[in-house]
Amino acid sequence: MLAALPVAPVQDSGPSAVAQRTSDAVAGARALANELLAAGAPGLSAAVWADGELAWVEGFGFADVERGIAVVPETRFRVGSVAKVYTAAALALLVQEGELDLDAPIQTYVPRFPVKEEGEVTTRLLAGHLAGIRHYKGFEFMANKRFDDVADGLRMFQDDPLVAPPGTKFSYSTYAWSLIAAAIESASGDEFLSHVNERVFRPLGMHCTVADRADVVVPGRTTYYRELGGKRALCPPVDLSYKWAGGGFLSTATDMVRFGAAHLRPGFLEGQTLELLFTSQRTSAGEATGCGIGWFRRERPDGGVLHYHTGGSMGGTTALVLSRESGVVAALTTNKSDGPVTLGHAIRLLELFEPE
Repeated sequence: MLAALPVAPVQDSGPSAVAQRTSDAVAGARALANELLAAGAPGLSAAVWADGELAWVEGFGFADVERGIAVVPETRFRVGSVAKVYTAAALALLVQEGELDLDAPIQTYVPRFPVKEEGEVTTRLLAGHLAGIRHYKGFEFMANKRFDDVADGLRMFQDDPLVAPPGTKFSYSTYAWSLIAAAIESASGDEFLSHVNERVFRPLGMHCTVADRADVVVPGRTTYYRELGGKRALCPPVDLSYKWAGGGFLSTATDMVRFGAAHLRPGFLEGQTLELLFTSQRTSAGEATGCGIGWFRRERPDGGVLHYHTGGSMGGTTALVLSRESGVVAALTTNKSDGPVTLGHAIRLLELFEPE
């Protein structure tokens, strides 16, 4: 009978390098979140996608200070202009499927939009803030009027002159995305909000992302704050029905990083479609704008590139950033106008979870 071979004792090698990196990153992320709370954020949600999965998500502070309701991962925040990259995904799918031509005159899809004497407006130019459509003026950012549909919302700006001939100047415009929403409706045959939900939010598992309707109760929606006279105050009511596509969604940090993760590799979108979204457009003079189709880009000191969008709304400040090189996505959002959250903070969060 053969003698049993001796069994070597199991050595406890401690946590893996990945586990240790994640633990250190979470500690750093919590310190960052507490720094933002100390800087005036009533509530804050943060999430990171790394190593192919949701690596971390956590809520801090209060969704409603007065009632003592804490922020949890399911808390819905106003994400402001991050809505533009949500809309860009829906637009990109239509382009990928040959249903929408980015370079056709916008009147191909939205005949009611007046032809402009300054030049031809196209969806590509609209998506890169090169079409000359104006941004907010006066107190429009605080508008509290209900618009029946996307086409009705175009009345806010459609008859105004362009701020520059199309293609000649980068000029940021939320209203440009209202016009894109009208084009999406025409090309798809669907109502805009339904289309984005069915083509983007549901497929990507963004179950908490919805239109910020002023006329319905939305579970988990934060209370909205601003600073007034050096003190925290409630925001006045607003109705975002005139700008769903450019600034009208509620979302969570988790949904934001899930969305960003779908843009790291081909899959949800084809590779050439991702390049379309992320490649900087140029003015007619050849100057790079740093903006592709919705997404902005930032060069890193090591030669890499970050893609991002930030959002500012009445009672919300948000930042979403991703690195296709490292595969990390980070999102921060708070329930305060002009809150302490910045792109720089989101980049710091992302870098905590990147491999060395």
